[in-house]
Amino acid sequence: MSGISMLVVGGIAAPASAQDAPQATDNVGLQDIVVTAQKQAQNMQDVPISVAAVTAQALTDLNATTLQGLQGSVPNLQVGTNGTKSQSSVYTIRGIGIIEPDPYAGNTVSIVIDGIPQFFSMGALADIYDVERVEVLRGPQGTLFGANTTGGVVNVINTQPQKDFGGKLDVTYGNYDQFRAAGALNVPINEQLAARVVISHDQRDGYIRNVVDGRDLGRRNSTLFRGALKYSPNAGFDLTLSGEYVRARNGAPVVIQGALPGEAAYVPTGFRNQYASPCSAVGQRCKAPDKYVGAQTFGPLDANGNVVDPIKDESNLDSYRASLTLNVYDTAIGDITAITGYRSFTLLDYTDEGASTVWQADTRRRTKAWQMSQELRTAVDLTDRIKLQVGGFAMWDHYKQLGILRLNFSGPTTYDFATDTVTYSFPGLHQSSSQDQDNYSISGFAQAYFDLTDQLRLQAGIRYTHEQTSMLASTRTTLSASGITTQDGIDPATGQPNSIDFGSVAPPRGKKSWNNVGWKLGLDYKPTDDLMLYGYWARGFKSGGFVGRLSLASDLGPYDPEYVDTFEVGVKADLFDRRLRANLTGFYTDYRDMQLSQIYFINDPVTGSTVGSTIINAASSHIKGIEAELTAVPVTGLTLSAALAYLDAKYADFQYQLGTGGSIDMKGERLQNAPKWSSSVDASYEFPIGDMTGRLHAQYNYQSEKLLANIIDAPRARIQPQHIVNANIDLEINDHFRVGLYATNLLNKHYISVASDFVGVLAPLSYAPPRMYGISAGYKF
Repeated sequence: MSGISMLVVGGIAAPASAQDAPQATDNVGLQDIVVTAQKQAQNMQDVPISVAAVTAQALTDLNATTLQGLQGSVPNLQVGTNGTKSQSSVYTIRGIGIIEPDPYAGNTVSIVIDGIPQFFSMGALADIYDVERVEVLRGPQGTLFGANTTGGVVNVINTQPQKDFGGKLDVTYGNYDQFRAAGALNVPINEQLAARVVISHDQRDGYIRNVVDGRDLGRRNSTLFRGALKYSPNAGFDLTLSGEYVRARNGAPVVIQGALPGEAAYVPTGFRNQYASPCSAVGQRCKAPDKYVGAQTFGPLDANGNVVDPIKDESNLDSYRASLTLNVYDTAIGDITAITGYRSFTLLDYTDEGASTVWQADTRRRTKAWQMSQELRTAVDLTDRIKLQVGGFAMWDHYKQLGILRLNFSGPTTYDFATDTVTYSFPGLHQSSSQDQDNYSISGFAQAYFDLTDQLRLQAGIRYTHEQTSMLASTRTTLSASGITTQDGIDPATGQPNSIDFGSVAPPRGKKSWNNVGWKLGLDYKPTDDLMLYGYWARGFKSGGFVGRLSLASDLGPYDPEYVDTFEVGVKADLFDRRLRANLTGFYTDYRDMQLSQIYFINDPVTGSTVGSTIINAASSHIKGIEAELTAVPVTGLTLSAALAYLDAKYADFQYQLGTGGSIDMKGERLQNAPKWSSSVDASYEFPIGDMTGRLHAQYNYQSEKLLANIIDAPRARIQPQHIVNANIDLEINDHFRVGLYATNLLNKHYISVASDFVGVLAPLSYAPPRMYGISAGYKF
């Protein structure tokens, strides 16, 4: 059916590209959506798990430049960033996710790009220009995708080289001086070899004004270069070599200060133009203002008001990725696939943690990392009724990180409005932390499908994994003799050392290995071609590890693996001659030995109160919920979609250890990043205008209240309910040219996206994007 486009909402998605999505049998109907969620091409309605497939058209409708654009459009999927590390991703599916941005914490939602899992969350908000589709697999996927997939998988499939010459060019200009220019060119070199080249550049100003100097904060400037060669001499063999480079030169992460009078980080409103805190009281939820303002001082000031040893308004990422994929079909041992992957990156972040007009604290963090992986598998039909996938996987990864924290609010601070001066009654702290981690994982897996009858199929899978991690971490703390703390401990006025060494926390290198077995057992039943019922039991795990950011030697760990058992049942149905698609999923998860970060405070008579953290296997939880998704095509050109997700994610057993001593019984409290309700309603309509085609699209997303950065439910740490409306108007001319208008957050709702509450100390926040709008144009050939 030409011209019908469907936006993904949960497991109901826009159609795949023409070569992957066969046409419906009449002029009004839903197309098949081909996915590779089980490492084989299948109609999404035949896959017995909860899966969403977000196609290229759906991503265009979302005006998404990175995977963060999926936030709100797929039920029970949360996509965001850590507030103080803007290029570190935070993915949570069904309440299972990792909030800690440093690599030592690992992942529970695996980001897989062209078959290669990305071990590091840093830089994992991938650019999605020229992406064929993004598949979201909800629930444990350990059998086929391995460890660290207890929450699920976000599977990104880039458009591959084709044998026809063609290409496209897209340009966008929007408010905040957003400019995006991107293009893809497909070139058949000969009958056996084809190449595809992609370039994408996206930049915009920040949407938060710095009250210190009037500059914008949080700017974006990112460029992607991707290329691929595909060699396919015959129908039984193909080999694809691809490479990618991403260069990001963004502004520093923006932190908003929510501190209140009496708290250590509080700066009086009006002092040196200090902005009002968006938090009005400890017992109340914070509220984003009508105008976004913040403060970054980027270093301490000397007596003349000049910045000494400044940090930079920068967050710089250089990321390299390469892969080699081999497919050999119809061999004596089945269809063989081998995928070799490599990625490395360097990330340099500067952050003004104090977020006020008076310099209080900042961090400099440099991370260098690489990963290498190899997968080899085969899919073979043992008999007419038994199909088997079997294979092995190995990954090696390494990272080094040096973080430098400078504090000048360790003691009381005095403000003099008359002379516009600030006096520190306590010297500043300088703390450097080093992390050096090596990790390798090797596993073998098998998944079999048994056709018990023509309608009933049994699915059984198992995976054994051996993983070893070693960590060398240390922290060194010094105290400056003056109010200025420099990176090298040298007083800028005298050129002499001005610091006192308080020693280091430097335990011996930690090293440990773990062996784990995960499995899956399920049944699916198809009484008709358009109806499937399924159920399964899956056990997944996340590996153990070591903590890299230390305040005490005991913080290092190790912490042990965590485990989940998920029971899921579902119905997938195409009804009324495929004019209506209805998918319903119910699930229950038993989540044990949860790896949770524990925050504490060290009361030191010399250095004051220092915040520390470690990871311990401290809790268990029960998670249950329902996901309902509908898509309808009542008439030619009109597509309506709706989705509703309910999530009950609560601790079953958890004694939270307070930093000041004692504990809190957290039984019955909600998990982080797990809103109880989320929903989406979407409509798109295509219609002819002479020789042209018009297209209208609108989407409404709702998400209820949640906690994100805090474990303990504190009103100041709550993320408010959110209502987001997006809209597009497009005009296509002669099947080649396109021009359109777009708006995200059309109603310009202002929300807080990240909130933390450390009572008596500070409350760092981040703001969600305001209304973004602009004009776009495209040409394809």
